Amino acid sequence: FFSSHLEEKTQWEHPKSGKRKRVAGGLPYGWEQETDENGQVYFVDHINKRTTYLDPRLAFTVEDNPVKPPTRQKYDGNSTAMEILQGRDLSGKVAIITGANSGIGFETAKSLALHGAYVILACRNKSRGNDAVQRILTEWHKAKVEAMTLDLASLHSVQHFAEAFKSKNVPLHILICNAAIFGAPWCLTEDDLESTFQVNHLGHFYLVQLLEDVLRRSSPARVVVVSSESHRFTEIKDNTGKLDFSLLSPSKKEYWAMLAYNRSKLCNILFSNELNRRLAPHGVTSNAVHPGNMMYSSLHRSWWVYTLLFTLARPFTKSM
Repeated sequence: FFSSHLEEKTQWEHPKSGKRKRVAGGLPYGWEQETDENGQVYFVDHINKRTTYLDPRLAFTVEDNPVKPPTRQKYDGNSTAMEILQGRDLSGKVAIITGANSGIGFETAKSLALHGAYVILACRNKSRGNDAVQRILTEWHKAKVEAMTLDLASLHSVQHFAEAFKSKNVPLHILICNAAIFGAPWCLTEDDLESTFQVNHLGHFYLVQLLEDVLRRSSPARVVVVSSESHRFTEIKDNTGKLDFSLLSPSKKEYWAMLAYNRSKLCNILFSNELNRRLAPHGVTSNAVHPGNMMYSSLHRSWWVYTLLFTLARPFTKSM
């Protein structure tokens, strides 16, 4: 707003252009509105432990009749998850994020939780999941977050996780299939499948199938599959154009870690597209996302060469 010291008044209209601004959206995370004994509204910042009579939303005023900018104008490679969600109230929404104890999964879980969503961190290591929960609670003690065990390398674990979640009798509005491994040496899971294929794709595929009924009942709901632009650099068909199942879960002799990763990411894309075609009429949309090239997360931990490459690329890629 604008203050006229000569007339001792304030106004929302710009004194020259006449354009008007207004407060929009909900309070930033960690803020609450209270009323004092005199009936005057004040605001409490629980994170920084302070109170003020100045509405914190004044920092995010918008034009009264704005022309909605295209998405590319609003958000770019420097936008953060917190900026994207600014002003949104996700209270009452339930989200599951796989691999949420670190990297992209953790930042996503934190952002959703700090905006009011009930977030379940589905992690292979329960201890690390609990540590991630505590880091979020340190930022906002009222955040609704919980860690549950999910090992995508075990179809039995996926089934157990789905059953445990359903026993909570809560809806599911957001399912983010984020967990992945990269550059891992060849090995078979307990289900006798190549690990990169099962962890990156098949485990998520099975998880969505098991939770599909909950997603439908919770519509509008959304599935987000974190894929990669690496899907462009591979193929899963044979010379006749038919799907070659031996390429999906190759033998040790035919295995190349980078190629296995690319194929799993291609499976992610195909799965997300078909899932959206089947479930969109029922109020459940599916989106695949490429988070950015060579983001410095824990994805490269399998081999020191990949760690070196990611470290060299770190100054030129999006920050976690």
